[in-house]
Amino acid sequence: LQRADPSPPWIFQRLKAAVHYTVGCLCQEVAEDKEVQFSKQTVAAISEITFRQCENFAKDLEMFARHAKRSTVTVEDVKLLARRSNSLLKYITQKSEELTSSNMEQKEKKKKKSSAAKGGRTSGEHEAESEDTNMA
Repeated sequence: LQRADPSPPWIFQRLKAAVHYTVGCLCQEVAEDKEVQFSKQTVAAISEITFRQCENFAKDLEMFARHAKRSTVTVEDVKLLARRSNSLLKYITQKSEELTSSNMEQKEKKKKKSSAAKGGRTSGEHEAESEDTNMA
């Protein structure tokens, strides 16, 4: 498998190791909960499959964005990727809405702080700030 990614190979290996570690942790949790065991080969196989699937997801997301004549992957691309899994699509949609709501709240807070700061100044403060700005 040849990568088109210009990143150094050590980044690729660290990412692969992180996936392997996470899969190992998840397998350990399941093993304790279900009273089963996973061999090292099984953990390695699940890790490899997971990593390859993530590579496929990344390629698909890139193609969705490119098809829409964009260079940026959007939430809508991710939803399109998750369309075959109703539970995953529902989860992604919910998280997307939560993030959008949170971002809107933060923008409103900044807007209120900004307008309060502008409205609360005296003319002398404004003149001093103008002089400081001109010095820069």
